[in-house]
Amino acid sequence: MIRIRAGAPRRMRPGAAFLAVGTGLVLHARRAFLRELRQARAAVGAARSTPLRPLPPRVAGLDLAAAQLPADRDTAAGGDLYEVIATAHGVRVVIGDVRGHGRAALGTVAAVLGAFREAAHDEPDLEGVLRRLDRALARHVRDREPDREAPEHFVTVLLLQIAGDGTLHTLNCGHPWPYRLNGTGAEPVSRTDPLPPLGPFPLPPDLPTESPGPLLPGETLVLCTDGVEDARSTGGRFFPLPSVLTEATRAGPLPPQAVLRAVFTQLLRHTGRRPTDDTAVLVLQVRAERGAGLHR
Repeated sequence: MIRIRAGAPRRMRPGAAFLAVGTGLVLHARRAFLRELRQARAAVGAARSTPLRPLPPRVAGLDLAAAQLPADRDTAAGGDLYEVIATAHGVRVVIGDVRGHGRAALGTVAAVLGAFREAAHDEPDLEGVLRRLDRALARHVRDREPDREAPEHFVTVLLLQIAGDGTLHTLNCGHPWPYRLNGTGAEPVSRTDPLPPLGPFPLPPDLPTESPGPLLPGETLVLCTDGVEDARSTGGRFFPLPSVLTEATRAGPLPPQAVLRAVFTQLLRHTGRRPTDDTAVLVLQVRAERGAGLHR
């Protein structure tokens, strides 16, 4: 008979050890599966609730590409918005940035985009479109935030209108100006100070629409939200978007998807991580060949 000395540890039988290890692995796998399932359900829910929709690759003679990168990892959308619509008045474009980010901003994004999608067709000029957005935002805030002590809501908005001959009109409320790429580098379409963002102040009686010159065949506009140029490196440097765009197109024009890819590749490399603010980029390029919509 083998005696086990007092205080000596009992040796686990091989079958019991295998069972214990196997049970631990099963429990770990189950927890990992449930965690991934919860994350997938949250992502699907956020994707279904986002008011943003994929843009077509072409609208009335313009090639398009757009993408956003929400700061909140738990949602598929954030507080940035964009839309491009062909209307009887020309191609109309909106890009904007709602105060805050993540799911809390989705309601405001939906209110602004919903108003734009209707007003873009109804209103004969950009001033009318902007006033419709302003009223929609005011109704949304009044209905959702009746408490006067609630945080202030505001939205930066940039509106563009591109006519069939390439004529460009802009109306800007607190948003970064787009960059024009024309083979010599990246230059903002305007350097004037924009109006204040929508929300905190009433719109003035006269709205200063700008006409920064026509878009020529092959030219590209790059629109972004302020999360792009405000993104910082670990050393505190801001993201040099004009330099990135100039370098990317030094060898010649790039299609919109390539421009988009170059911006986000360099943005993630610059920050070394996911940016801390929502970021969105929209690229519009006038097709070089003559065709329906522009420069016929």
